[in-house]
Amino acid sequence: MSTAAAADNARPKLTVKDLSVFYGQKKALGPVSMEIAEKRVTALIGPSGCGKSTFLRSLNRMNELIPACRMEGSVQLDDQPIYGPGTDAVMVRRRIGMVFQRSNPFPKSIFENVAYGLRIGGMGNGSDLSGRVERALRQAALWEEVKDRLTESALGMSGGQQQRLCIARALAVEPEVLLMDEPASALDPIATAHIEELINELSDGYTVVIVTHNMQQAARVSDYTAFFYMGDLVEVANTQVLFTKPSQSRTEDYITGRFG
Repeated sequence: MSTAAAADNARPKLTVKDLSVFYGQKKALGPVSMEIAEKRVTALIGPSGCGKSTFLRSLNRMNELIPACRMEGSVQLDDQPIYGPGTDAVMVRRRIGMVFQRSNPFPKSIFENVAYGLRIGGMGNGSDLSGRVERALRQAALWEEVKDRLTESALGMSGGQQQRLCIARALAVEPEVLLMDEPASALDPIATAHIEELINELSDGYTVVIVTHNMQQAARVSDYTAFFYMGDLVEVANTQVLFTKPSQSRTEDYITGRFG
C-alpha cells in the first residue's frame, strides 16, 4: 500500500486493495493496491495498453458496463466499499464523476447538457436548476464564454469548449471525485492549457484522478503520479519525487524515454 499520500497529511479519499480486472480469461490489471489522496491530483502514466484506463474505470464501476469484465479485490470511498451487495452503482457514479478522452456533448442546448444529470436526479425547472448550471459552468471556466448563448446547441462549440462543457456536466451533480481519461489528448495547445489550469483549480475542492500519456502534463498538474506497466502498478509517489528520483528502474527507464 502506498504511503505517498501520508507525506503531506492528505487523507485517503479512495483506497484500492488487491484490485485485479479480467476481460474474460485475460487479466488486464493487477493486483493493484494504492491510496488516492483527498483534494489532490493523482496522475496515472504508462505506455498504451498498460492498464491506466482500466484502473480508472474501476474507480466508479464503469468496467461493469463492459461484457465479460470482472474484478477481484476492493475499492473503498471514504472507507465504504463501492462494490458489493447493497451498493448502488448509480450513486457511486454520482459521487465519482467521469470525463472521457473525447468530448461527448449531447445534441441539446448548452444549458440542457449541464442540466442533464440534475434532471435525471429529479430537479425541475427553477432557480435552483439555473443556479446549479451557472455554478458548474463557472467552475469549468466556461460561463463568460457561453452565458449569452445557453439555448444554442452544444455541438456548435469548439473542441476545447465542448470538453470543458463535459467537465461542467460532471460537476453539476456535485461529485466528490472527478476521473479524467486523457481529457486533453484531442485538443490543441491553447485548449490543453485551459484544461490544465482548470484541473489545478478543481483540486481545491475535488479529488482528481487523470490518465495522461503526456508526462510533462502529469508533472505540471499532479501532486502524485502512479506509473503502470503491463497491467502492474510499478510505483506511486509524490510527482516531483517520481520524476526526479524514482525508486524503480522501470520507472526511470520510462520517464527517460528508454521505452514506451
